[in-house]
Amino acid sequence: MSILREMADLPSDAGVIRDALDGLGLAVDAEEDLGIRVVGVVSARILRTEKHPDAAKVTRCWVDAGDGVERHVWCGATNMGPGDVVPLATLGTVMPDGREISRRGILGIDSEGMLCSAAELGLGDDTGGILILPAGAEPGLDVFDLLEIERDHLFDLDLTRNRPDCWGHLGVARDLAAHFGSEWRQPRGHSKGAGVAVTPLLEVADVRCGRFTATRLSGVRVCPSPAWIRQRLERLGMRPINNVVDASNLVMLETNQPNHAYDASVVSGFRVRAARKGESIVTLDGLTRTLSEEDLLVCDAEDRAVGLAGVMGDTRSEISATTTEILLECAWFDPDTVRFTAQRHALRTEASLRFERDTDPDQWSAAVDRFAALLSLTCPELVVHAEPAVVDGPLLPVPAIVGITASRVEQVLGVAVSPDRIEGILSSIGFTVTGDPAGWSVAVPSWRPDCTLDVDIIEEVARHFGYESIGRRVPSWTSHGRLSPAQKRRRELRRILTGMGLDEAMPAPFLAPGTLAAAGLDESRALRIANPLTVDESVLRTSLRPGLLDALRHNLSHRAPRIRLFEIGHVYPSGQGTLPDESEHLAAMVVGADASEAVEQWTTISDALGIGALLDQSRVPDGMHATRSASLTRGPRVVGVVGEMDPAVLDTWGIQDRVSLLELDLGILLPEEPKPANAVPVPRSPSSDVDIALVVPDAVRAADIHRALRQAAGKLLVTASLFDVYRGPGVAEGHRSLAFRLRLQEPSGTLPEGAGADVLARCATAAAKLGATIRA
Repeated sequence: MSILREMADLPSDAGVIRDALDGLGLAVDAEEDLGIRVVGVVSARILRTEKHPDAAKVTRCWVDAGDGVERHVWCGATNMGPGDVVPLATLGTVMPDGREISRRGILGIDSEGMLCSAAELGLGDDTGGILILPAGAEPGLDVFDLLEIERDHLFDLDLTRNRPDCWGHLGVARDLAAHFGSEWRQPRGHSKGAGVAVTPLLEVADVRCGRFTATRLSGVRVCPSPAWIRQRLERLGMRPINNVVDASNLVMLETNQPNHAYDASVVSGFRVRAARKGESIVTLDGLTRTLSEEDLLVCDAEDRAVGLAGVMGDTRSEISATTTEILLECAWFDPDTVRFTAQRHALRTEASLRFERDTDPDQWSAAVDRFAALLSLTCPELVVHAEPAVVDGPLLPVPAIVGITASRVEQVLGVAVSPDRIEGILSSIGFTVTGDPAGWSVAVPSWRPDCTLDVDIIEEVARHFGYESIGRRVPSWTSHGRLSPAQKRRRELRRILTGMGLDEAMPAPFLAPGTLAAAGLDESRALRIANPLTVDESVLRTSLRPGLLDALRHNLSHRAPRIRLFEIGHVYPSGQGTLPDESEHLAAMVVGADASEAVEQWTTISDALGIGALLDQSRVPDGMHATRSASLTRGPRVVGVVGEMDPAVLDTWGIQDRVSLLELDLGILLPEEPKPANAVPVPRSPSSDVDIALVVPDAVRAADIHRALRQAAGKLLVTASLFDVYRGPGVAEGHRSLAFRLRLQEPSGTLPEGAGADVLARCATAAAKLGATIRA
């Protein structure tokens, strides 16, 4: 909270700040009071230590608390020794956990106080030993004064991805300043142009670097940071290292501008380029990383890699005790490039987290000033050279200009907000508003890349107007919610399938490599998952069959008496674009059933949903029986398959029985709305059946003969069904006999005499055009 109050005039009450953050959509997940003073803890010098022969786990210590009185203290830690200055909780001190320090003895020997660890004083998480105070510290001083402990309050915010600016304290302070009606300000900076104009060499050879800046600073002396800087970094979850690195990290946390300091004796200039295949770099964590051509590198003037752009620097150019001059890099890198690099190398850093959410490309100058101001506290001879190198690329984001109106704000929020209030809110958070309420033009600031539409601007108005001021109301609508036609037909399809005695299965959409090929399907069109949950589930299915076959095998292994399964789910063949095709399919399998079961299922579904397709036996689907399967087609388009599974596929799954299969592309069939059925009077006269047997060449499809018979029979025909197929004596080689039963009926009376003979004659003529003859 102290950093926020340095950037804006805010209330001192943490509760007020918390409520404001919650109201602004920056939800506070947790909060903590830090640096609460423990009265009675003083510095004490250890005079001598001694082990007691009957108390092996504790050490006897004699300490001087600055008053000349030698005190005896029992201590369980062993990391301290004579001459060390440590915190001593004197008798009567109340510790943060509620304990009161009193005389307590071991083996009849009293302890006159307690030596404290950092965790026991609420100054850190280290419980491994006694806190050793700085060398040269005098005994008898208040430990919190000695360590310059700052009282503070920590807020842990749950930030959404659309607020990248709030990954720095400055973004949060800007919102709070607008909320409380105060001015926000950049962190205290350093005067520019103090040194000679020395421009570092800089070349950007990759468009994924939108902006790269390099500033030279001399007069550097590497040493520990001031206590308050180290303290702030520790409280914000970062480990202090030295004054240069600490200043860089604190600037990043304050301004949301990642930056990196290079030793200028090693790096005299920069070149930004794509990594070469097989190139490697040793990053600051000590690991050697082999790079891909998709990685972006920061290189020195000799084109040697010195940093993985936006992620981490290398060990060769890091700051050391001998560094006297540095080059400070501030840049804007393409967010996707940084994110993919961090994922490839499993290297998520504080810098990469900010770059991949997008940063403010115009914040670099203020960040350099702040870095110099922090470093000058320990480097009084620091010189910032006057001419930083700046290179901009074509991908540098340009802030949007968005048009809104007062009426549009009222329409979206459901409440009238005065034009002056709208302009005031937007201006207070850095948006530039021109025009009038009938047509404002709003220039988005560089730190808000998430604002590109009018609703984004209106959301900002809503946040600062106050969601509680908008109120709650139940929206009204002129029509009631209802299922779409496709949703209705999907529910009807499930009802039909369960009515036919099938049970629904729900296998996972992920398969092991080789599973699709085992099912007789083309696996080359399948997509591989880059980061699967398990290696055995790294392929996205292109068919529902493998999952159902697994379910059949499982049920057969458990001796299930009746296995009739279906699944309605999505398949994912690779598409032409960047994303895979995704289509909803139906697959139904029945163990112990032949192709007639699948045909019956198709007929029932076709009649109930009013959909149709032709059975094309010339187009046998992959993975299905060569002579007992067919495609369901509409011209050149296949909308499903019907028949039996290939016995070789069933053997792979250890299934011995026949298995019928019906598969439909519901992405095509469900959205269709069939024509409404016409009511037909129930005939009162009886029907009559006539049979016709035709010898047909094998090349002629039964479906074509069936269609010709229906057309020739005319209005008297009720149904036409194939009831016999014969090959053998009496039928020529390369031919087969197809027997059809035609049911005839006169809708308005009895059949005329001779009507059956006339129908058969017309049917024989129509069949002859397809090469069929009446079987003798």
